[in-house]
Amino acid sequence: MMLGKPSLAEHLINNIFFDTCVYHQPGIDLLFEVIPIDNILFGSEMLGAVKGIDPETGHPFDHTKRYIEKLELSPQDRAKVFERNARRAYPRMDALLRQRGL
Repeated sequence: MMLGKPSLAEHLINNIFFDTCVYHQPGIDLLFEVIPIDNILFGSEMLGAVKGIDPETGHPFDHTKRYIEKLELSPQDRAKVFERNARRAYPRMDALLRQRGL
């Protein structure tokens, strides 16, 4: 801490989010290895946005949820990635969802 402020790295990591719109398992693995779980949001293209099938896996390129599902995450961390972190990053969306009982 300098001048009563957090370090630059600490300040930045608390204000930056990374999404999981990555089209292969090694990229997702690296993301989860390098970035704190509280800064990762599930992200994908709309199904059908990225045309084509990955010839190595036989799955559509834009089916990215399966990469996160392969990771060994606790139920709490999985919930953070798929919902809680987004609600924290977008408080107005969270308030609207809460209003609707979600």
